[in-house]
Amino acid sequence: MLEGVNGMLYKQFSNETKNQILSQLKDYFQEERLEEIGDLAAENILDFISKEIGPYFYNQGVKDAKGVCEEKLINLEEDILSLERPTGSRK
Repeated sequence: MLEGVNGMLYKQFSNETKNQILSQLKDYFQEERLEEIGDLAAENILDFISKEIGPYFYNQGVKDAKGVCEEKLINLEEDILSLERPTGSRK
């Protein structure tokens, strides 16, 4: 596990996912920068991104999820209120 912001732990990627990311990093450097990097350099870059930049993406994902949940709750409240029936006496 990687320790994240405020002591939160982030789940590590599976080996398959990590290898796919490392491959994409190496491909990026080859295609975009015309540099060949090895496995160690790719892992160092991934570690840097995960520890230093990843929390920004994570926090934005949390904010986005919060917004979606709030929107769903507002819709749910409206749906529930629409089920109410009129009350009062007829005159």
